[in-house]
Amino acid sequence: MLDVHRLRVFRSVVASGSIHAAAANLGYTPSAVSQHVAALQRETGLTLVSRVGRGIEPTTAGRALAAQVDGVLARLGEVEAVVADLRAHRTGALTMAYFGSVGTAWMPRVVRAVSLLFPRLRLSLVLREELPAATEERPDLQVVVERDGFVPPAGLRAVHLLEDPYVAVLPRDHRLAAGGPVELVELVGERWIDNDVQRGWCRRNLIEACRAAGFSPLFHVETHDYRTAILFVDAGIGLTVMPRLGARELPPGVVAVPVTCPTPVRSIHVLLHEPAAASPPVLAALTELLACAEAERAASSG
Repeated sequence: MLDVHRLRVFRSVVASGSIHAAAANLGYTPSAVSQHVAALQRETGLTLVSRVGRGIEPTTAGRALAAQVDGVLARLGEVEAVVADLRAHRTGALTMAYFGSVGTAWMPRVVRAVSLLFPRLRLSLVLREELPAATEERPDLQVVVERDGFVPPAGLRAVHLLEDPYVAVLPRDHRLAAGGPVELVELVGERWIDNDVQRGWCRRNLIEACRAAGFSPLFHVETHDYRTAILFVDAGIGLTVMPRLGARELPPGVVAVPVTCPTPVRSIHVLLHEPAAASPPVLAALTELLACAEAERAASSG
């Protein structure tokens, strides 16, 4: 069995670039660090570092071992977190995944509600756009964007939260800003600002709607998030079209106007991992997400 402490010391040497730097980072003497590295070389039967001038550098075997150590230490960190939870009498953990605009609009409220009900629960939050692969560990709960009526993968239960229509985000002095809903075709020839990655579902949904209206938008500026795109609109660079949930907080010089003919819509669902779906923390998070969605509908119709 390899000594985990020696693996930590060796990983520090590789990351720090020298015995002396690793010693300073770890609070050890250089002699102690050298002894740990030498002992690890004896344990493995490998030459892990070689001398270069007055310093050292990892060998090919050393670099390969260091790459593996990262995974070992990460997993060990997870085990140590579980031990810390047990010592502190925290009862379990809840993992929630979500996409960007939901993270900004809803997740603070959800986390606050769950934390008040389960103060000793350990929360793990993951920003994630896609579903995990079948071989990956699934979160207890994940908020996703899919087409309405989609069938979730085996082992997941879907609960519909909200139909989220798109809006055009325009400078307040734009010619279309004060005239009510805007047909997509009226935006032909405008300077468009992209707001999502090219393979993102929300972007594809918008492109399909524009094609249904008979054109393809020409993006003059490409950004990868709603907030940056909104700030570009505020700077007078152009306009952007995004789901309404992403345009909740706008600068004073910007307005959001509904788009029609057609109206792109994204369907927001929460996916519950079946083994955890009936647990009280998951049900509490689901209840709060449903309340967030209802508040969103009320605000949009008011």
